[in-house]
Amino acid sequence: MSKLSLAYIFQQQKLLVDQHYQLPKVESLASDILIHPGDQVIARDLLAHEPIPEGLQLVPIRQLLQFWTTQQFEQASRAIQLLEWKRNHQFCSHCGTATEPHPTEHAMVCPACQYRQYPRVQPCIITVITRGEHEILLAKNARNTSSQMYGLIAGFVEVGETLEEAVRRETEEEVGLKLKNIQYLASQPWPFPSNLMIAFKAEYASGEIRLQEEEISDAQFFKFDDLPEIPFKGSIAHAMIMHVTQGDAVADDTKAWL
Repeated sequence: MSKLSLAYIFQQQKLLVDQHYQLPKVESLASDILIHPGDQVIARDLLAHEPIPEGLQLVPIRQLLQFWTTQQFEQASRAIQLLEWKRNHQFCSHCGTATEPHPTEHAMVCPACQYRQYPRVQPCIITVITRGEHEILLAKNARNTSSQMYGLIAGFVEVGETLEEAVRRETEEEVGLKLKNIQYLASQPWPFPSNLMIAFKAEYASGEIRLQEEEISDAQFFKFDDLPEIPFKGSIAHAMIMHVTQGDAVADDTKAWL
Protein backbone atom coordinates (compact mmCIF):
# COMPACT_ATOMS: atom_id res chain seq x y z
CA MET A 1 0.00 0.00 0.00
CA SER A 2 1.41 3.38 -0.97
CA LYS A 3 2.00 5.97 1.73
CA LEU A 4 -0.48 8.84 1.88
CA SER A 5 0.73 12.42 1.59
CA LEU A 6 -0.68 15.57 3.10
CA ALA A 7 -1.97 17.49 0.08
CA TYR A 8 -2.41 21.12 -0.88
CA ILE A 9 -4.90 20.74 -3.74
CA PHE A 10 -5.81 24.02 -5.40
CA GLN A 11 -8.35 25.18 -7.93
CA GLN A 12 -7.11 28.66 -8.76
CA GLN A 13 -7.07 30.57 -5.43
CA LYS A 14 -9.20 28.01 -3.58
CA LEU A 15 -7.85 25.14 -1.50
CA LEU A 16 -9.42 21.75 -0.82
CA VAL A 17 -10.00 21.24 2.95
CA ASP A 18 -12.40 19.39 5.22
CA GLN A 19 -15.09 20.96 7.41
CA HIS A 20 -12.45 21.75 10.06
CA TYR A 21 -10.19 23.46 7.47
CA GLN A 22 -7.71 20.60 7.58
CA LEU A 23 -5.86 19.24 4.54
CA PRO A 24 -6.72 15.83 3.03
CA LYS A 25 -4.28 12.95 2.70
CA VAL A 26 -3.99 11.37 -0.74
CA GLU A 27 -1.86 8.97 -2.74
CA SER A 28 0.96 10.80 -4.48
CA LEU A 29 1.09 11.12 -8.26
CA ALA A 30 4.15 11.50 -10.46
CA SER A 31 2.95 14.98 -11.46
CA ASP A 32 2.73 16.25 -7.86
CA ILE A 33 5.14 18.84 -6.51
CA LEU A 34 6.94 18.06 -3.26
CA ILE A 35 6.75 21.16 -1.06
CA HIS A 36 10.13 20.31 0.49
CA PRO A 37 12.45 17.54 -0.75
CA GLY A 38 12.07 14.34 1.24
CA ASP A 39 8.84 15.20 3.04
CA GLN A 40 5.35 13.80 2.55
CA VAL A 41 3.61 17.08 1.71
CA ILE A 42 2.59 17.65 -1.90
CA ALA A 43 0.86 20.24 -4.06
CA ARG A 44 -1.34 19.66 -7.10
CA ASP A 45 -4.04 21.36 -9.16
CA LEU A 46 -7.66 20.24 -9.08
CA LEU A 47 -8.79 20.49 -12.68
CA ALA A 48 -12.11 22.16 -13.49
CA HIS A 49 -13.72 18.87 -14.62
CA GLU A 50 -12.61 16.90 -11.55
CA PRO A 51 -15.27 16.37 -8.85
CA ILE A 52 -14.78 17.62 -5.30
CA PRO A 53 -14.30 14.54 -3.08
CA GLU A 54 -17.02 13.83 -0.54
CA GLY A 55 -16.42 15.53 2.81
CA LEU A 56 -14.17 18.20 1.33
CA GLN A 57 -14.79 21.75 0.17
CA LEU A 58 -12.99 24.47 -1.77
CA VAL A 59 -12.21 27.49 0.42
CA PRO A 60 -10.51 30.74 -0.70
CA ILE A 61 -6.98 30.80 0.67
CA ARG A 62 -7.51 34.33 2.00
CA GLN A 63 -10.30 32.98 4.24
CA LEU A 64 -7.97 30.35 5.70
CA LEU A 65 -5.73 33.10 7.09
CA GLN A 66 -8.30 33.53 9.85
CA PHE A 67 -8.11 29.88 10.95
CA TRP A 68 -4.54 28.79 10.28
CA THR A 69 -1.23 29.45 11.98
CA THR A 70 1.47 31.48 10.27
CA GLN A 71 3.40 28.30 9.43
CA GLN A 72 0.35 26.67 7.83
CA PHE A 73 -0.36 29.72 5.68
CA GLU A 74 3.28 30.07 4.63
CA GLN A 75 3.39 26.43 3.53
CA ALA A 76 0.15 26.91 1.59
CA SER A 77 1.67 30.03 0.06
CA ARG A 78 4.72 28.03 -1.02
CA ALA A 79 2.49 25.34 -2.51
CA ILE A 80 0.32 27.66 -4.59
CA GLN A 81 3.32 29.63 -5.83
CA LEU A 82 5.14 26.47 -6.92
CA LEU A 83 2.04 25.35 -8.83
CA GLU A 84 1.75 28.77 -10.47
CA TRP A 85 5.42 28.67 -11.47
CA LYS A 86 5.22 25.13 -12.92
CA ARG A 87 2.02 25.98 -14.82
CA ASN A 88 3.61 29.08 -16.39
CA HIS A 89 6.94 27.52 -17.38
CA GLN A 90 5.92 24.58 -19.53
CA PHE A 91 8.12 25.91 -22.35
CA CYS A 92 11.65 27.31 -22.46
CA SER A 93 11.68 31.11 -22.62
CA HIS A 94 14.92 30.96 -24.67
CA CYS A 95 14.11 28.51 -27.45
CA GLY A 96 10.46 27.45 -26.96
CA THR A 97 11.13 23.75 -26.33
CA ALA A 98 8.83 21.94 -23.89
CA THR A 99 10.47 21.84 -20.46
CA GLU A 100 10.88 18.98 -18.01
CA PRO A 101 10.92 19.07 -14.19
CA HIS A 102 14.35 18.71 -12.60
CA PRO A 103 14.48 15.47 -10.57
CA THR A 104 15.80 17.04 -7.33
CA GLU A 105 15.39 20.83 -7.63
CA HIS A 106 12.46 23.17 -8.13
CA ALA A 107 13.48 23.92 -11.70
CA MET A 108 11.94 23.46 -15.15
CA VAL A 109 14.74 22.39 -17.48
CA CYS A 110 14.93 22.76 -21.25
CA PRO A 111 16.20 19.49 -22.79
CA ALA A 112 17.42 21.38 -25.88
CA CYS A 113 19.47 24.27 -24.47
CA GLN A 114 19.58 23.25 -20.78
CA TYR A 115 18.21 26.60 -19.60
CA ARG A 116 16.67 26.31 -16.13
CA GLN A 117 13.66 28.30 -14.98
CA TYR A 118 13.37 28.63 -11.21
CA PRO A 119 10.47 29.99 -9.14
CA ARG A 120 10.64 33.77 -8.80
CA VAL A 121 9.18 36.08 -6.20
CA GLN A 122 7.84 39.55 -6.95
CA PRO A 123 8.73 41.96 -4.11
CA CYS A 124 6.06 44.42 -2.95
CA ILE A 125 6.30 47.09 -0.29
CA ILE A 126 3.52 47.91 2.18
CA THR A 127 3.80 50.92 4.49
CA VAL A 128 2.08 52.06 7.66
CA ILE A 129 2.32 55.86 7.91
CA THR A 130 1.77 57.83 11.10
CA ARG A 131 1.36 61.55 11.76
CA GLY A 132 2.21 62.67 15.25
CA GLU A 133 1.54 60.23 18.06
CA HIS A 134 -2.12 59.39 17.47
CA GLU A 135 -2.89 59.38 13.72
CA ILE A 136 -2.50 56.74 11.02
CA LEU A 137 -2.95 57.09 7.26
CA LEU A 138 -5.44 54.61 5.79
CA ALA A 139 -6.54 54.41 2.16
CA LYS A 140 -9.41 52.77 0.29
CA ASN A 141 -8.50 50.88 -2.87
CA ALA A 142 -10.44 52.19 -5.88
CA ARG A 143 -11.08 48.62 -7.06
CA ASN A 144 -12.68 47.65 -3.76
CA THR A 145 -16.35 48.41 -4.37
CA SER A 146 -17.79 45.64 -2.20
CA SER A 147 -16.79 46.98 1.23
CA GLN A 148 -15.69 50.08 3.11
CA MET A 149 -12.36 48.55 4.13
CA TYR A 150 -9.37 50.86 4.41
CA GLY A 151 -5.83 49.55 4.17
CA LEU A 152 -2.24 50.65 3.73
CA ILE A 153 -0.22 52.06 0.86
CA ALA A 154 1.38 49.22 -1.11
CA GLY A 155 2.88 48.50 -4.52
CA PHE A 156 5.45 46.62 -6.56
CA VAL A 157 9.17 47.35 -6.40
CA GLU A 158 10.41 48.54 -9.79
CA VAL A 159 13.61 47.49 -11.56
CA GLY A 160 16.69 49.31 -10.22
CA GLU A 161 14.83 50.60 -7.16
CA THR A 162 15.67 50.15 -3.48
CA LEU A 163 12.90 49.14 -1.12
CA GLU A 164 12.98 52.55 0.56
CA GLU A 165 12.73 54.29 -2.80
CA ALA A 166 9.68 52.16 -3.60
CA VAL A 167 8.09 53.23 -0.28
CA ARG A 168 8.63 56.91 -1.11
CA ARG A 169 7.52 56.61 -4.73
CA GLU A 170 4.32 54.64 -4.05
CA THR A 171 3.30 57.04 -1.30
CA GLU A 172 3.90 60.12 -3.44
CA GLU A 173 2.13 58.56 -6.43
CA GLU A 174 -0.93 57.30 -4.55
CA VAL A 175 -1.54 60.04 -1.95
CA GLY A 176 0.95 62.84 -2.72
CA LEU A 177 2.74 62.78 0.65
CA LYS A 178 6.44 62.85 1.54
CA LEU A 179 7.81 60.59 4.28
CA LYS A 180 10.64 60.47 6.81
CA ASN A 181 12.12 57.87 9.18
CA ILE A 182 11.39 54.82 7.00
CA GLN A 183 12.03 51.59 8.94
CA TYR A 184 11.71 47.92 8.07
CA LEU A 185 9.13 45.95 10.09
CA ALA A 186 8.49 42.44 8.73
CA SER A 187 7.56 40.39 5.66
CA GLN A 188 4.89 37.92 4.58
CA PRO A 189 4.63 35.58 1.57
CA TRP A 190 1.54 36.67 -0.34
CA PRO A 191 0.50 34.18 -3.04
CA PHE A 192 -1.66 36.48 -5.18
CA PRO A 193 -0.06 35.22 -7.34
CA SER A 194 3.59 35.15 -6.21
CA ASN A 195 4.53 38.11 -4.07
CA LEU A 196 6.59 38.85 -0.98
CA MET A 197 5.05 41.68 1.03
CA ILE A 198 7.83 43.69 2.71
CA ALA A 199 6.49 45.86 5.51
CA PHE A 200 7.77 49.29 6.53
CA LYS A 201 6.67 52.01 8.89
CA ALA A 202 7.26 55.70 8.19
CA GLU A 203 6.31 59.12 9.46
CA TYR A 204 4.49 61.87 7.60
CA ALA A 205 6.94 64.60 6.58
CA SER A 206 5.00 67.03 4.39
CA GLY A 207 2.33 67.53 1.75
CA GLU A 208 -1.44 67.45 1.39
CA ILE A 209 -3.35 64.30 0.45
CA ARG A 210 -3.76 64.13 -3.33
CA LEU A 211 -5.35 60.94 -4.61
CA GLN A 212 -4.22 58.86 -7.56
CA GLU A 213 -7.85 58.23 -8.43
CA GLU A 214 -7.34 55.13 -10.58
CA GLU A 215 -5.74 53.46 -7.52
CA ILE A 216 -7.17 55.17 -4.42
CA SER A 217 -10.76 56.32 -3.90
CA ASP A 218 -10.19 57.87 -0.46
CA ALA A 219 -7.35 58.40 2.03
CA GLN A 220 -7.43 60.03 5.44
CA PHE A 221 -5.49 60.30 8.68
CA PHE A 222 -7.56 58.50 11.32
CA LYS A 223 -7.24 58.72 15.10
CA PHE A 224 -5.95 55.51 16.66
CA ASP A 225 -9.18 55.14 18.65
CA ASP A 226 -11.51 55.81 15.72
CA LEU A 227 -10.51 53.46 12.89
CA PRO A 228 -12.68 52.43 9.93
CA GLU A 229 -13.00 48.83 8.74
CA ILE A 230 -9.45 47.46 8.32
CA PRO A 231 -7.94 44.29 6.75
CA PHE A 232 -8.67 40.97 8.46
CA LYS A 233 -6.50 39.39 11.13
CA GLY A 234 -3.81 37.20 9.58
CA SER A 235 -2.83 39.73 6.92
CA ILE A 236 0.35 41.65 7.48
CA ALA A 237 -1.61 44.90 6.98
CA HIS A 238 -3.73 44.09 10.04
CA ALA A 239 -0.62 43.31 12.08
CA MET A 240 1.01 46.59 11.03
CA ILE A 241 -2.05 48.64 11.96
CA MET A 242 -2.27 46.89 15.34
CA HIS A 243 1.45 47.50 15.84
CA VAL A 244 1.22 51.29 15.60
CA THR A 245 -2.23 51.72 17.20
CA GLN A 246 -2.08 49.07 19.96
CA GLY A 247 1.63 48.37 20.39
CA ASP A 248 1.27 44.73 19.27
CA ALA A 249 4.29 42.85 17.92
CA VAL A 250 4.57 42.65 14.14
CA ALA A 251 7.11 39.83 13.87
CA ASP A 252 9.68 38.05 15.97
CA ASP A 253 11.38 34.66 16.05
CA THR A 254 8.13 32.98 17.10
CA LYS A 255 6.10 34.94 14.53
CA ALA A 256 3.86 36.37 17.21
CA TRP A 257 2.22 38.89 14.89
CA LEU A 258 -0.37 36.41 13.66
